[in-house]
Amino acid sequence: MKGVILHGGHGTRLRPLTHTGPKQLIPVANKPISQCVMEDLRDSGIREIAIILGDVMPEKVKAYYEDGSKFGVSITYIYQDKPAGIAHAVGLAEKFVGDSPFVVYLGDNLLKGGISKFVKEYQQKNYDAMILLCKVENPQQFGVAEFDANGNLVRLVEKPKKPPSNYALTGIYFFKPTVFSMIRKLKPSWRGELEITEAIQLLMDKGFTVGYRKVGGWWKDTGTVEDILEANILMLDELEPKMEGTVEDKNCIQGRVSIGKNALVKKGALVRGPAIIAENALIDGDVYVGPYTSIGNNVKMKRGEIENSIVMENCTIDISTKITDSIIGANSEIITNQKGPKGHRLIVGESSKIVL
Repeated sequence: MKGVILHGGHGTRLRPLTHTGPKQLIPVANKPISQCVMEDLRDSGIREIAIILGDVMPEKVKAYYEDGSKFGVSITYIYQDKPAGIAHAVGLAEKFVGDSPFVVYLGDNLLKGGISKFVKEYQQKNYDAMILLCKVENPQQFGVAEFDANGNLVRLVEKPKKPPSNYALTGIYFFKPTVFSMIRKLKPSWRGELEITEAIQLLMDKGFTVGYRKVGGWWKDTGTVEDILEANILMLDELEPKMEGTVEDKNCIQGRVSIGKNALVKKGALVRGPAIIAENALIDGDVYVGPYTSIGNNVKMKRGEIENSIVMENCTIDISTKITDSIIGANSEIITNQKGPKGHRLIVGESSKIVL
């Protein structure tokens, strides 16, 4: 099998973070979301992967993943000039796929436990397509499955006002190349996009076999700041403690904490897990890092408190207050020059400077 990662979209709900790079490179637990996707494909035995690039700084994606060899895969890059729907992006991979069955995986989706068992099942069942469904509280925001009285899949509806069920399509699809002929038949929806739900519906209407499986664990579509912070929580909840840096006093660490290479946690600091401190980070003695916080590479945290937040690489934080529920873009500096309120909620783009 081959893999196709969709890496497009403008990420308007994540601005200003997406003014300087694609949303799929935003990290959770110090790892870009699309890297989690790529590693899931790799760990499922899929080594040939195409990345469909959007028009938001695709060069950053290529610079990060290169040819894929450092991740144990081989990457082919395909450009999608403008957002025209998932089905349009999938259609661009036809030459790459050839005669192989393949997995389409949205680059901003995360699935507990990964797809390995579903890959094996798809290969065994010989379906023409298979979709993964997850029970959600807000099905009107997704593509939704409709079942008959016997539990058979009969219809897929994109963002319905009156959902026929509360089972949403996750951003993970299994296909044979037959799907490309269905995509060629599509016309743009009311959103101006080629809908993958319509392509799958055509497969069903024409008698092809479309299977489905309901995922038992969590699934996150990380389209908003709140989604990303929740994904960070979910990933850190599964964190395995690791100690590769230096902690001057063992009492500085409470709970499950991962400390990267050459990181330093000075005496007097407190890091309360689950939390992750990346390589070459400095946590000074007058610092509190609370649960569900990810500190990126080369971050210097000199003073202050932070919890339930993501701090990307090369940031400096020197404050006399507390940061909560925040995402701090790479290369940012946050300092205090006067007394402020007890807490701040921040969504900060790259290369910013904030004086609180």
